[in-house]
Amino acid sequence: MGRIGKTWLWGIGLLVLTAGAVALLTLLSHATAQAAPRWQRPIVIGWTPPDITGVFKTATEFFERAAREANARGFNVQVISRSPATHVAFADQVAIVEDYIQRRVDVIAISPIEVEVVRPVLAQARRQGIPVIVVNLLEEIPGVDVNSYIGFDNTVAAKVTAYAVADYFGGPGVLGTGRRVNVSPEAYLDLSFWENLYKNLTPAERNSIRAQGAIIEGVAGGFFSVARLKGFRSVVEQFPNLRILGQPCAADWNREKGARCAEAFLQANPSGLDFIWAASNEMGLGAMLVAERLRRLELAQEGPRVGDARVAIFTNDLTPESADRIAEGKIIAETTHGFPEWGWFGTYFAVRLACGLDVPKFYDIRPRIAHRANVRQFYPEPKLPPLDWAEVQRRCR
Repeated sequence: MGRIGKTWLWGIGLLVLTAGAVALLTLLSHATAQAAPRWQRPIVIGWTPPDITGVFKTATEFFERAAREANARGFNVQVISRSPATHVAFADQVAIVEDYIQRRVDVIAISPIEVEVVRPVLAQARRQGIPVIVVNLLEEIPGVDVNSYIGFDNTVAAKVTAYAVADYFGGPGVLGTGRRVNVSPEAYLDLSFWENLYKNLTPAERNSIRAQGAIIEGVAGGFFSVARLKGFRSVVEQFPNLRILGQPCAADWNREKGARCAEAFLQANPSGLDFIWAASNEMGLGAMLVAERLRRLELAQEGPRVGDARVAIFTNDLTPESADRIAEGKIIAETTHGFPEWGWFGTYFAVRLACGLDVPKFYDIRPRIAHRANVRQFYPEPKLPPLDWAEVQRRCR
């Protein structure tokens, strides 16, 4: 064989040896990766909120904060966050979940725009073996084996806000001019607190709670809006002189639409409208801004002025922005829904699920009232329990 032939054979042999070495190194790399404990390998969480407003921005920040804490302890957690452009882009959220399924993320976390819209795609994720965490909800989704719910009962949350309205306009509690109840700033002003406080009111005490208000709701007929309306009204109906004027104005959980609803209510009622309850933070902030611009905003430090042109704002959710407005007295009270907890425990539970560990089926945030005296325990640095990453490391193999 000539020199060229020998050189060619030598080159072929070298290529074979090189390819074999690469294949061997690849196998060794995979074997090493598989030998590493599960908590050291990548854990990808696909998180999809229904929009990118302050409410869900806060939740996302705490998903990421918990991931950073885990990674500082040696984990390899990545949070992918994608949301629809608006709170009524139903198909977009379904498409996001479908993409997460296609990418085989380790866990899907979702705050549904509407339950019925996402139910089929969440069932599909579970059939593919992908764990699902639902936040912003405690009510079970029929037909979907959700691994964990982190959230609150929407009916309960609205009841809590309604009791704050009753408190401000003459009832016992921590607001307004009614009988003052001394509580520490750390006390949970949750539904149990309010129901125990109000269960033995006399008819005269109930009649002394007096105001007229309007309601801004979310997506008309939607699950979350219906639940919150039901809860709010069930409390208001207990007080004969606490009245709702007209029909709720649907603002689709949107600040600008909430502002328009509030402006319509204020124009229709130049006096005698004592409060507006907006069923979400974004809508409530919109209502507050309009009332302030029209010089009709009632401040908490002024106290209730029933029958005049000033309007008190109450709402639900609680974000850093609205916490500041509460501290200024521009929002009287707001029920917190625990957005930091959504992300804090969302990441923690997702990592546990990726490791095959147990998680609670339901984690109740326990909605409670934030007002001027206690709002700083919620923001800027919410008091959150420590996460036991060491226990996950011990058990995640």
